[in-house]
Amino acid sequence: MITVVGMGAGAPVGDEVTAGAELVVGGRRHLDAVRLPAGAERVVLGPLAPALDTVGKYVAEERPVVVLASGDPGFFGIVRALAERFGPERLDVRPGVSSVSAAFARTGLTWDDAVVVSAHGRDPRTAVNLCRAHPKVAVLTGPGAGPAELGAALRDTGRVLVVASALGSAEERVERVTPAEAAARDWGAAVNVVLCLDEARALGPVRTVAGGVGRPAGWALDEAEFDHRDSMITKFEVRALALARLGPRPGELVWDVGAGSGSVAVECARLGAAVTAVEKAADGVERVRANAAAHGVDVRVVHGAAPDVLAGLDEEPDAVFVGGGGRELPAVVTACARRARRTVVVAMAALDRVPAARAALTDAGFSCDGVLVQSSRLAPLPGDVTRLAATNPVFLLWGVRLPAHKEGVDE
Repeated sequence: MITVVGMGAGAPVGDEVTAGAELVVGGRRHLDAVRLPAGAERVVLGPLAPALDTVGKYVAEERPVVVLASGDPGFFGIVRALAERFGPERLDVRPGVSSVSAAFARTGLTWDDAVVVSAHGRDPRTAVNLCRAHPKVAVLTGPGAGPAELGAALRDTGRVLVVASALGSAEERVERVTPAEAAARDWGAAVNVVLCLDEARALGPVRTVAGGVGRPAGWALDEAEFDHRDSMITKFEVRALALARLGPRPGELVWDVGAGSGSVAVECARLGAAVTAVEKAADGVERVRANAAAHGVDVRVVHGAAPDVLAGLDEEPDAVFVGGGGRELPAVVTACARRARRTVVVAMAALDRVPAARAALTDAGFSCDGVLVQSSRLAPLPGDVTRLAATNPVFLLWGVRLPAHKEGVDE
């Protein structure tokens, strides 16, 4: 058997755990914290593959192995790699207190409604987008994705960061800082986890299902669910198809350009994405903010006219929705297509705008498809009868980035 022991934030590991082991594998601080049996080989974890190869030799000879890990090794830990390589039936896992659990305990918060994301060895943009979208996020950090990098990316959010370092040791530190303060410091290598909190929403309702990323009860909400001006809102039939083509999901960033009431922005945020809404009218900006607040989601709102204002947005979106259809539409679609990592969806009421918008997508290296959405809704008439009331037809185009045009790849 391979005994996998969680250390760090919980109780200390006794000598009986490593007794009889012929190979002990772990980080340097974990190895230094236990008494090794006489004659046992010690492997300091660095690159995982060589360590697994060494474990494999001992397993093949049926010699006992102990692996020391941080916290709960089955929670974003080494258990996955060991189970894939040697099979879960060979593992005797003895979990400790996870760093996430310990960090929330130190802050006095429950975490059944928290989103947990690992940025260790991964693109930090997923963690950043989750922090933008959700009120309570735990980020397992790594080189290039620590408190400073998170703070720099979240300066404009009003979030509070709780940085937990060296949990369970004599050097343990738990500090509350603003994103700007986090960005200005060198935090060293002892950070275990960063909690990103929207304190106004951190104490959420009692939950029966754990996890902060859930599906709303419905989407493509009725227009009456949003404050809007003179029916200037993406109708729910069009919004339903737009959402299907945008595919908003947790960890991604969506732009809603020409947001109007912000109905698309709000719906994308309700589905778990981070969202930036761009609106040129001052009253529209306030309307988007009010609609986001009414639905309990966080939407970043940028006041300005596209395409010029888009140059000031420093994060690349995964998907973009473009509403409206003025003279600037081709330039707006072109600017969005240059930045979008995955897809662009365009809604237009005017037939004349369709060819130019389609050309802007295809010229940017997107495959393009579209449909004219025409619907008729049930409407009551006197005498307890019903008629069909037609809504205005809307053209919906969507472009999907072709493989040759993926980020960082030229034709």
